[in-house]
Amino acid sequence: MSVSKQCKEIFQVSIDDYHKSDDVDALIVNPWPLKSFEYFLYLKNWIDTVQWHLEDIIRDPFIDPADALKIKRRIDKSNQDRTDLVELIDSFFLEKYGKITPVSNAGINTESPAWAIDRLSILKLKIYHWEMELKRTDASNEHLQNAKEKLHILLEQEMDLSLSIDTLLDEIASGKKIMKVYKQLKMYNDPNLNPVLYSGGKL
Repeated sequence: MSVSKQCKEIFQVSIDDYHKSDDVDALIVNPWPLKSFEYFLYLKNWIDTVQWHLEDIIRDPFIDPADALKIKRRIDKSNQDRTDLVELIDSFFLEKYGKITPVSNAGINTESPAWAIDRLSILKLKIYHWEMELKRTDASNEHLQNAKEKLHILLEQEMDLSLSIDTLLDEIASGKKIMKVYKQLKMYNDPNLNPVLYSGGKL
């Protein structure tokens, strides 16, 4: 099985599991062995799925400002967790391909395999929710037609991105591409780097 197909299958399980309760506070029950590649893929998509719905909730025009702030901070943490998961997934590929000797003219991709997989996770969520739009009985024909067109585009993107991921991994395995990863260098969460934090909020 190709890596992209494996990712899509696991992402779909995660999405389906989440929507059994459709609750951002639902307890995650990861069906794969702890710290396995599959475990991290499932966890990655679960975080993405919860954040998708948090982004919906926070856009409620009647939301209490205090609740909105709590959700905003939860989304911030979720973004950090997502980034951490991407790095864990890239670590898997670094270990897998770490002993490959690149050819003399090997190139470097614009993004790592895990960041491409991150986009695939989000894409699976978009496909799921546009499919749900097509099933609405309260929507106009115009809305349904628009949903159908959007879904067609997303499915084409899914095919293209899946091929790109598998091609990139094949090129890394054959030494045609260099597996190179830059760790996150975020500043705003670090109390030593964010001036609002290290000044005690006195700016």
